[in-house]
Amino acid sequence: MARYELKGVQPPADTLKSLADIFGTSIDYIVNGTAQEKAQGTLTDAEMIKQFKEMEQLPETEKNTILNVVAAFIRDFKIKQAYLV
Repeated sequence: MARYELKGVQPPADTLKSLADIFGTSIDYIVNGTAQEKAQGTLTDAEMIKQFKEMEQLPETEKNTILNVVAAFIRDFKIKQAYLV
């Protein structure tokens, strides 16, 4: 276990399966952690994390609307940055 945790060595699939069985979890959880851990690993803005968690509770149509608006803002920002360079 220490070799896998400390040295960055990847265990073979059968070892992952055994570990998942021993710990009563899935291989995906062992490899990737929870969705919250993934988000916190990539997102550092606590308010954004909070808002995205709340957004997950919305119906799909509302989520898609919000994602489209965010995508438009990001696109516009990138375009503005391209013209400033």
